Amino acid sequence: MAGGASSGRQPIVGINVTPLVDVTLVLLVIFMVTAKVIVSHKAMRVDLPRAISGDQVQEVFGVVLGANGATQVIGETLANEDEVSGRAQAAQRKNHQLRAVIQADGAVPYRRAMHVLDLLKRAGVDKIGFAVAPMPATPASTP
Repeated sequence: MAGGASSGRQPIVGINVTPLVDVTLVLLVIFMVTAKVIVSHKAMRVDLPRAISGDQVQEVFGVVLGANGATQVIGETLANEDEVSGRAQAAQRKNHQLRAVIQADGAVPYRRAMHVLDLLKRAGVDKIGFAVAPMPATPASTP
């Protein structure tokens, strides 16, 4: 019989790996697309500090959010938190590489910090970071 099963038991000499390769390539494409979506998802950017030489000056747009409700921009207290946007736009026009740092008290509501972050983003500031105070190192506890 041509193409039919033989009557005796014959060992399988070849394994068809084409379906395995097809499935592997499909999974690879799915993982690549998923990774791109995860990375490009609207996540908060954190700008890590870099060392700069002594002759270069980098302007930082500082926003301080106090626990008592006060808002300061570059050391000046604002009457309304929404003024942050106008001041950020003015600073962004002067320096296109403007970096903003939000210093929020630990008791500041999350909603307020995100509102200021949104104001900065709408003003065109792309490089935004949050200031933190370093914690003192604690010795590792032994069991």
